[in-house]
Amino acid sequence: MATLKILVVDDEPGIRSGVSRILRNFRVDYPFMEEAYDFEVFEAPTGEAGIEIIEKNIPDILLLDNKLPGIQGVEVLEYIRKKQYPIIVVMITSYASLELAVKATSDGASDFIPKPFTPQELRSSIENITKKIFLKKMTQTLKDTGRQIRFQFLSVLSHELKAPLNAIEGYLKMAKDRQLGDKMEDYDTVFNRSLERIHGMRTLILDLLDLTKVESGKAQRNILPIDLIKSMQTAIDAIQPYAIQRDIRISLHGPENVILDADHNEIDIIFNNLLSNAIKYNKEGGAVDVIIARENGHIEIRVTDTGIGMTEVEKGKLFHDFVRIKNEKTKNITGSGLGLSIVKKLTGNYEGTIDVTSIPDQGSTFIVSLPQSEKL
Repeated sequence: MATLKILVVDDEPGIRSGVSRILRNFRVDYPFMEEAYDFEVFEAPTGEAGIEIIEKNIPDILLLDNKLPGIQGVEVLEYIRKKQYPIIVVMITSYASLELAVKATSDGASDFIPKPFTPQELRSSIENITKKIFLKKMTQTLKDTGRQIRFQFLSVLSHELKAPLNAIEGYLKMAKDRQLGDKMEDYDTVFNRSLERIHGMRTLILDLLDLTKVESGKAQRNILPIDLIKSMQTAIDAIQPYAIQRDIRISLHGPENVILDADHNEIDIIFNNLLSNAIKYNKEGGAVDVIIARENGHIEIRVTDTGIGMTEVEKGKLFHDFVRIKNEKTKNITGSGLGLSIVKKLTGNYEGTIDVTSIPDQGSTFIVSLPQSEKL
């Protein structure tokens, strides 16, 4: 239960006590709210007393009479506006006029309740205001979350791109100044390192684009029957040059065809990320074994490598955005820290799961399990 604070500023004791009585056991609850709201009512007989309470304990809602002894309600309203207090103000007055309405609205009043008011009129107004407060809080939460994600996004992007750009710039200056000699072959290592850096930046950008599509929910999905064996073989063919460079053998095991209703691009992203990690974190001369099989109404994809493996603590960090395992063995391995989080999100599109088993210095096995439709 959440509680909203209501301050009633009115010189009539009957009005103040009436508001307290009407709202004492009143609750506002809607299906879209996470919790119901009740109300704590404070009372002030004058504008000066109201301001004193506001300064000590800012209310969420102010029920404000305009005709007050001492300073008037519109002056209290102007004071609140100048202080920029986040208070929703409702004028309760029998002296409402067009001039007052214009003045009060320009100074921030959101509603009017005429005197005398019925309990239902007061409750109805408070219900509407409570909805506004709830939606405002939800909007602010979304803004704060979006701001945090954007900051994290830009921080990672600037960090991940700055290092390779600086390295490439340094390599180009070396070549321009002929620091290693006058022959092209003198710079083969420099050029190869530059190409590796460019490849890393391209991977980061593509991963960010994939993540943006997944998170936005705007990616166009085209669900069709897909042969996962053929799709995996295509992914293996595409990554084979990288595997050959590292002398890593890739083997695919499975029946002739395993059909799943899925989006071709999503399956490609899942397979490419699993294979890329299996090679990237493998040992020179290692192996990658891929098994695709039907298991109790599910399709299971197992990708096993003979690589550096992970500890239990490191395993617990996987599948989150921008997370990379950092240790002595991985310090020279580039990556965006997005691949596995994207795989997990895409696997969730099919109500599937992804898990991992791993032993340090022996290797890892990633297991993706996807429900298979009954007709298949």
